[in-house]
This record gives sequence, C-alpha cells and structure tokens, in this order.
Amino acid sequence: MRQQPHYLELLSPARDAAIAREAILHGADAVYIGGPGFGARHNASNSLRDIADLVPFAHRYGARIFVTLNTILHDDELEPAQRLITDLYNTGVDALIVQDMGILELDIPPIELHASTQCDIRSVEKAKFLADVGFSQIVLARELNLSQIAAIHQATDATIEFFIHGALCVAYSGQCYISHAQTGRSANRGDCSQACRLPYTLKDDQGRVVSYEKHLLSMKDNDQTANLGALIDAGVRSFKIEGRYKDMSYVKNITAHYRQMLDAIIEQRGDLARASVGRTEHFFVPSTEKTFHRGSTDYFVNARKGDIGAFDSPKFIGLPVGEVLNVAKDYLDVEATEPLANGDGLNVLIKREVVGFRANTVEKTGHNRYRVWPNDMPADLHKVRPHHPLNRNLEHNWQQALTKTSSERRVAVDIMLGGWQEQLILTLTSEDGVCITHTLDGVFEEANNSEKALNNLKAGLAKLGQTPYYARDMQVTLPAALFVPNSLLNQFRREAIDMLDAARRAQYHRGRRRPGAPPAPG
Repeated sequence: MRQQPHYLELLSPARDAAIAREAILHGADAVYIGGPGFGARHNASNSLRDIADLVPFAHRYGARIFVTLNTILHDDELEPAQRLITDLYNTGVDALIVQDMGILELDIPPIELHASTQCDIRSVEKAKFLADVGFSQIVLARELNLSQIAAIHQATDATIEFFIHGALCVAYSGQCYISHAQTGRSANRGDCSQACRLPYTLKDDQGRVVSYEKHLLSMKDNDQTANLGALIDAGVRSFKIEGRYKDMSYVKNITAHYRQMLDAIIEQRGDLARASVGRTEHFFVPSTEKTFHRGSTDYFVNARKGDIGAFDSPKFIGLPVGEVLNVAKDYLDVEATEPLANGDGLNVLIKREVVGFRANTVEKTGHNRYRVWPNDMPADLHKVRPHHPLNRNLEHNWQQALTKTSSERRVAVDIMLGGWQEQLILTLTSEDGVCITHTLDGVFEEANNSEKALNNLKAGLAKLGQTPYYARDMQVTLPAALFVPNSLLNQFRREAIDMLDAARRAQYHRGRRRPGAPPAPG
C-alpha cells in the first residue's frame, strides 16, 4: 500500500523495542527495527515477542513498524527467512525492508515490502523495476540531488523515502566490499568492519607522504534540516533517520527535532498532513548539535561539494565552548562562551586526535572563567598551549533531561455525554475518526447544585492521564445536571476508553504487498 500522497512520514531507527517506543512518543510516524535475524545491523536484533509487544503500542498512534530483513541471503537461509517472514507477519508488523530479490520468489504472506538502502536506488529504471515487482516504498540513494529525486518520483507511484539525518557511507550502500575484502566481514551480511572510519596514510606515485594518518574515507554526517521543504517538493514522503546502533538519547533528540521541523511545514501548508496521529509535547529543546555527529553536511542534495569529509576524526567532538588558558597538575583553567557544569564531557584536538575527559568538578572563578577538575586527567592534556580551543560533546544538564520522561504523546478525543435520569450515554470520537458509544443504566437524581455537578461530570470524564488520550472537546447534553458518584463515573469512563481502544485496533488498516510480477530468473 502506498502512503497517501499528502502524508509525511517521519521514520526513526530503533536498536531495541524500548528505543522504538520512545521514538514513537517523541513523534515518529514509523519505526524500523531489526528482527531475530537477517538484518543489516549485526548487533541490533530483537525477539519476536518484543516486536509483537511493540506493534499494538505503535498502532495506538497510527504509527507503523517496519522490520529489517535486508541482508543478502545464502541458499540455506531461504527457508528460515521464509519462516521468519511468516512469524513477523503474524505479529502484526506493517512492512519488511529487504534487499535480496530472492525473497520475492518465496511463498510468503502478503506483507508490504520496502526496498532497503542496500538496493542502491539511483536511477529511474531501478526504481520502476522495484515498484513493478511489488515494492510499495523505496529508499533512494543518499547521493542523489533534488532533480534526480524528482525524476524518480515522477516515474513511479511507489512512496519515496530518503535519508535526512545520520551517518554517510563513502561508497554507495550495498556496493561497498572493502570490509569483506579486508576481513571477510560483509556489509551486505550486516557485519561491516567500518574500514572507512580508520586512519590512512596517502602517498603519491613516488612514495612521498601526501597525508599522514588521516581519516581519508570518513564522511561528515547527513543533516537535511534546511532542505525538508525542497525534498517534499521533489516528492519525498518518508523522511528517514539513520541510526539503528544509536542510543536512546540520540533517537529521542533527533526524532523530536525533525518532528518539530515537519510539523512547522505542515502547519504552513494546507496540502500536507502527518502520517500518524497524536499530539506530541517535548519537555526539552531538541538540538542536532548535542548528540553524536561527525560534523554536518547536506551532501549532494543541492549541488556537489567538496567539504564532506570528517578527515581529522570520526569521533564526536561537539561544539566549541571556549579555550584552555592553563593546565595544572590536576585541573585546567578555561575561558568559556557557554556555562559549564559538573559532568560535562569536554575535549581538545591534539594533532587530529581527540583528547577527552569528564568534568568531575567545575568552579566559576570569574566572568566566563572556570576551573575544571577532570575525573581522570589525560596525560596529553599537558601538551596544550594557552588559548587552545575547547569543545564540549556532552552537556550534562541537557543530557539529564533525556534520561527522564522527555516527551508525551496523546490522541485527541471528543467527549459527549447525553441521556436522561435512567440512562447515561457516553460517546467518544478519536481524532482518527473512530467512534464508540457506551451506556450506563441506573437512577440518577438531579443535583442540588447543578453548576458543581456539571463541573464534576466534565472533570471526571476528562481524567485521561493514564491513557494515551486527551479530551479535545467536551459536551454535556443532559436535560439536567445529574449526580453521578465518582466511583461509578470513573468506571464508566474507563470502560468507554477500553471500548475505544478495541475499536481503534479493529479499524487499523495494515497495508498489503502491492501486486507485481516477480523478477525474471537470471
């Protein structure tokens, strides 16, 4: 099933089910996660039970769960893969992300198929082929520009997915064999050795050193924040964040950032809508600069450019926060452009190597000046000269906010209470159009204080704090304000919410694999 053309989907990564839940709570419209096997991230697998528990949580918000089964399969793995696909389908997942075209020839359930980045989709011809053989959604190569994306969008009716944030590979995804050649570990089997993040010495044809021990194949990280509107105009409808190895804080932060960016665009333009439901409220200020990145680039989306490498270090250096004034035996004095705090992660670059430490104690000594005692004083820090730049790659106070409840997501419900003294009729309508009616029989007397009774009824029905809902609109159409005991009203409300949950689960529509001819045998 293709996404509706006006829906925008924010697609977040998840190493495990706990991160997947937080991604959804922070605004993801869909999450991609590894299953028990055959995923292109060797150490990011999840059990069928965990995925089965995750699915109804996601569907509560109209969010979708995609499971990666995107390695190249050996012949003896075809039957186990087929069984796994059936098991995943039975858990209720919405789609599989696959690379191996052999899966198309297996006897599998009618689950929706998405083409993995490992398929290396750079041309109109390949995109059309994948759509023709049954793929509903295709993720395009990161190397494409806006006009190339638009051309593919115009040539196919498959939903266009594109990476908007995260790590970049120096080679085309699915076409890099350096790891396998050097170590026998294949990226197409989910076990990349990350050779592109290692240091290399470059020599010319005379053997002279051109560059010594630099990370010549290491790329900056992708950041398309400034290009979201242009990508929408080019036809992108699924906005993918890279990072199935990333931690909880990263996924929370980056998901929240792009949720806010896309919501702002949707609010400005009347022709777009988000692909799931629920109001998301963040309890921190997202910042792409404060979680892991190797520097940022928008790569080739607008034009080819040269400054795309992270040659000095593949590590997270963070943001400049000042300079080192003096290094003593067990502390350093710094002048900072931002307030520093106990627990901050600080670092300096010395001959392209990151020398980092955690600030155990920070004491303010003057205007913008601090004395910092590291947990462990790095020996190389004594090589630093006065006015050496200082960076911060962990802002402790900001990071602490992410270890707590940092977001809330609730689905709007319109509540109407009607009836008469012998029967109350409660109608709940969710923002996605699901409606239920629940009745309560009894003898309800007219209240002595009608204003107080009416307020009690409204307050009691609006108590949705332990549910995924919030009361958007409340109407009471009783002929008179009736007295209803709080215990009875609470039970009445809880039963109605359970009915709404069940009705919404029943009405959830899972996409099916689109019709397509299997690829011709080679």
